[in-house]
Amino acid sequence: QVQLVESGGGLVQPGGSLRLSCAASTFTLDYYNIGWFRQAPGKEREGVSCISSSDGSTYYADSVKGRFTISRDNAKNTVYLQMNSLKPEDTAVYYCAADRGLCGLRMHYWGKGTLVTVSS
Repeated sequence: QVQLVESGGGLVQPGGSLRLSCAASTFTLDYYNIGWFRQAPGKEREGVSCISSSDGSTYYADSVKGRFTISRDNAKNTVYLQMNSLKPEDTAVYYCAADRGLCGLRMHYWGKGTLVTVSS
């Protein structure tokens, strides 16, 4: 069974940084598009970033462009989301997802999420 595990969330002050990790223990992430999503209290889940398995191309939501960076470490079978210049509105549960072909909310495999709280 495919398992994705997110880690790295926590409490950070505005302007601070966090790095989220998405690790897989039962399959190789190389062959999958990996997406990061977030869901704030009372809001719908939204896409944050995605990285392609084929050519490593990346996508970012406008709200995080220039502040967040998605990357892969195939040797560690892990995908990262480096988050800089964090704002209170970035507070949410962050999820990673994997799919052979898609980047978006219909991706097939999902982790359980990690909470990011941006507050002073």
